[in-house]
Amino acid sequence: MAEQLSFELPSKTARGREDFFVSPSNAMAVALLSASSWPGGKLVLTGPEGSGKTHLTHVWATETGARIISATALASEDLLRLSDAPLAVEDIPLIAKDAAAQDAMFHLHNLTLANGHPLLMTGRAAPSFWALSLPDLHSRVQGAQHVALEPPDDELLGAVIAKLFYDRQLNPRPDLIRYLVRHMDRRFDVAAHMVERLDHIALTEKREITRALAARLMAEKADPAAAGS
Repeated sequence: MAEQLSFELPSKTARGREDFFVSPSNAMAVALLSASSWPGGKLVLTGPEGSGKTHLTHVWATETGARIISATALASEDLLRLSDAPLAVEDIPLIAKDAAAQDAMFHLHNLTLANGHPLLMTGRAAPSFWALSLPDLHSRVQGAQHVALEPPDDELLGAVIAKLFYDRQLNPRPDLIRYLVRHMDRRFDVAAHMVERLDHIALTEKREITRALAARLMAEKADPAAAGS
């Protein structure tokens, strides 16, 4: 894969490999999804919301010709059709209480691998926390190689923030990005919300997006009463 990757962003969502930034915190996941094959033909990819799972899944699907489907839709799908190509099944933990969907996932797992196609499965937490109630499916998921997207390091978080601003046609000063990296919660969804709020406030108040504005926004978050004062 390329050296640039992307994330699940709310304003301008890019799915190409050129939009995804590789850093030490996600390099292992990128390397494994770039591999020509996986042990047993399957891989589990996990990470928190906004960590890049969806984008990385789309990059892999584009490069392999894979289909992508949500686990919650499996019970009503044509499993034979789905299993005749590489396949990514997203958010498998969401079917932990859905017996029909778990049964469909079990058969789809077996059909896809029997047809010689790779199977990518995703969720937020590690597979041991998926709480799947179908023992046969649970054992097959546990038998897959697992790679997790780690919390972002400074380099990655800074690149994501810069891209979030760029997607809004904004060009903030480098000291603002450094300030945000040092002081905000280290989550991509928080970064997306912060950039959205900064853009909105700057437009509303007809002012530039500055470090002082970011500090004000963070202070309001820490003390909600201040935001209404």
